Amino acid sequence: MVGILKELERVMDSLAVFTPRAVAGLLIFLSFWFLSIIIKKAIRGIGGKFVPGKKEAITLIGKSIKGALIVLGAVMALGKMGVNVTALVAGLGLTGFALGFALRDVLSNVLSGALILIYRPFKRNDRIIVTGFEGTVVDIDLRYTTLQAEGKKILIPNSTLFTNSITVVKGNK
Repeated sequence: MVGILKELERVMDSLAVFTPRAVAGLLIFLSFWFLSIIIKKAIRGIGGKFVPGKKEAITLIGKSIKGALIVLGAVMALGKMGVNVTALVAGLGLTGFALGFALRDVLSNVLSGALILIYRPFKRNDRIIVTGFEGTVVDIDLRYTTLQAEGKKILIPNSTLFTNSITVVKGNK
């Protein structure tokens, strides 16, 4: 019985030390989460006023910053709770490198999509020709650009659009 009481006392002491750290870590994480939402909305609002016509690019920037702030908040919260984040950060770096190498084609399409959304060599409802495909642009996202042509839906990877010549046959004016 004495052993159980000593163990219970040890657990209570550990809780007394860990609870304030856990609460502080949770508050840090929630602060970063709310900050990320506010900054994302601010970027949308400011970007919509000062950079008209680039809604997709502004949305991408807002989402990227929100994700980065949430990860930073999680790492800081874990550090405040007493977790050794040095190994975690190093592991994230190595994981990022490995994923980047494994997903280089996907990342190439995503980066090309972001650049297409920023530079806008064509837009929705433009008729384009690229690598032998011709159609009307119905959607531009980060991975593919979707063309509609004679009952066909053509998905062209953005890296193909970014690295090959594009002919804009008819623009939406």
